[in-house]
Amino acid sequence: MPNHVHVLVEPTAGSALGSIVHSWKSFTAKKANRLLGRSGPFWHRDYFDRYIRDEGHLARTVEYIENNPVKAGLVSSNADWLWSSRRFRI
Repeated sequence: MPNHVHVLVEPTAGSALGSIVHSWKSFTAKKANRLLGRSGPFWHRDYFDRYIRDEGHLARTVEYIENNPVKAGLVSSNADWLWSSRRFRI
């Protein structure tokens, strides 16, 4: 998991998901490359997305995202992950 990001987002009307992801990747790549003292591609060119079909699918997706740092061995509790929405629901 240290090499990817999970995000759950609902684009507003007129906002294309591809444009949103491109802006995130561009911004973070420039910052990360500067911090690492390097240049060039940082993120994989493409991204994986999924359409949320119903409330059950949404709940399972949130659970998966929030438990991913635990599964990756980065924290012992999903509430301990600094960037997790779980921290705000305990």
